[in-house]
Amino acid sequence: MEVKNVICELRTNRGFSQEALAEKVHVTRQAVSRWENGETVPNTETLKLLSKLFDVSINTLLGSPRKLICQCCGMPLEDSVISRESDGTFNEDYCKWCYSDGSFAYPTKESLLDYLVGHMPNPDHTKDEDRRMQFDAYLSQLKHWK
Repeated sequence: MEVKNVICELRTNRGFSQEALAEKVHVTRQAVSRWENGETVPNTETLKLLSKLFDVSINTLLGSPRKLICQCCGMPLEDSVISRESDGTFNEDYCKWCYSDGSFAYPTKESLLDYLVGHMPNPDHTKDEDRRMQFDAYLSQLKHWK
């Protein structure tokens, strides 16, 4: 979905007029109209305000142009599982289970590996040590563990 459609849909679903939305994010009604006509897109600071107002990630506002994964555990990220900072803003690098309010749930890669080996399904009945090596190889590619 394009930015213009996302903003228009979020605005109308919340029952905001273009003018009401403009007031909430400190722009003119004409700016909102230009976004919804596809003439322009909101600047970075306005995207942050829209993200907070509509409780969606900036990625969603931009029409989900890229697929996000948690840079700690590798889980695919959607708005419902993206972590948040203590001020309520989204942190699009991590899931809410790995990172919340400025701290990580897994202080070391070893602690995450212990959790994964103990809790992830093992339909092929692979040995724990082999699974640990597979998980480790994958996690080592993620930003948090490099």
